[in-house]
Amino acid sequence: MRTLSSNGLRGIAAALITCATAPGLLAQDAPKYSNEFLAIGVGARALGMGYSFVASANDVTAGYWNPAGLTRVRGDLQIGAMHSEYFAGIAKYDFVGVAKPLDTASTLGVTFVRFGVDDIPNTTALIDNDGNVDYDRISTFTAADHALLISYARRMRIPGLVVGGNVKVIYRRVGEFANAWGFGLDLAAQYEKDKWRFAAVARDITGTYNAWSYSLDPQTIETFQLTGNDLPQNSTEVTLPRLTLGAAREFRFGNKVGLITELNLENTFDGQRNTLISTGTWSADPRFGLEVGYAGVVFVRAGVNNFQYVTDITDTRRLNFQPNIGAGLKIRGIAVDYALTDIGDNSIALYSNVFSLRFDIFKRGGS
Repeated sequence: MRTLSSNGLRGIAAALITCATAPGLLAQDAPKYSNEFLAIGVGARALGMGYSFVASANDVTAGYWNPAGLTRVRGDLQIGAMHSEYFAGIAKYDFVGVAKPLDTASTLGVTFVRFGVDDIPNTTALIDNDGNVDYDRISTFTAADHALLISYARRMRIPGLVVGGNVKVIYRRVGEFANAWGFGLDLAAQYEKDKWRFAAVARDITGTYNAWSYSLDPQTIETFQLTGNDLPQNSTEVTLPRLTLGAAREFRFGNKVGLITELNLENTFDGQRNTLISTGTWSADPRFGLEVGYAGVVFVRAGVNNFQYVTDITDTRRLNFQPNIGAGLKIRGIAVDYALTDIGDNSIALYSNVFSLRFDIFKRGGS
């Protein structure tokens, strides 16, 4: 049985996701925060490195971070999966990905992401026609966002240069009340020179358009009208383009110890944001991460991101950021990664523990 505090937390999470899925009311005022569930990140390895991963991406999660990195996938097939929970387990975030090298120069990838809150109480029918409160009339619904990314990456004739892209299909649903379909494109590149790796990822290059439609039954419409709520109208929500630049450097210490450091800069062009670098039209969010590996088996990671200026109750302004740490273990094509991300440093949520898995599948005789 759920406790009252659990219902309260569920209500908070429901309110947050409803704000994210109500473009009829909010899209015109805040177009910069469209499809934000795609900014959460996938793979505990990348999250442990402070979300700084576009240049280092070399596994199945590259379909999300930088599709060009899929050309560096080992084996004949790689499968990845992740599950994480937010708001005391109320909001659930899942990722499943597959990467398949087609030949020595190209790779195909498929990524599926879901972020949802289940079992949200629907109280629009709480009061019956006689004005009595009837708790048996409470039903539940799910608010969830889904994304399918189909990726293709290819090595170019220029040594060290690979390019890639995503075709994105978005499906968002709020119970039986509303749903939206959206489509978008990403383009990306990686360039490797000696121990350096450089990357650029342009997301939603033509704008990702989500077409919303609403289906409200007569009882819900009446409830909205009696409570002074506006009836939502069919609308189109646009996710504006953004550009992420990255640079990574690999160091070797003897035969077994390796270090990768990476710096990313995510650039948005939709007005001023609360980021470390911002102007009236352009904002930039820096991220930094590192990974120390031993014998290609044991890994330790750390990173910082989400720099924001925060004003506390004493009217003191300070710079806040999100720290992250992680670890990984890889044995015979099976990798288990863990990340502890302190999203609570920038919200009311607690620390989040994230686990992810990767499997390399080789044909018989492969290694």
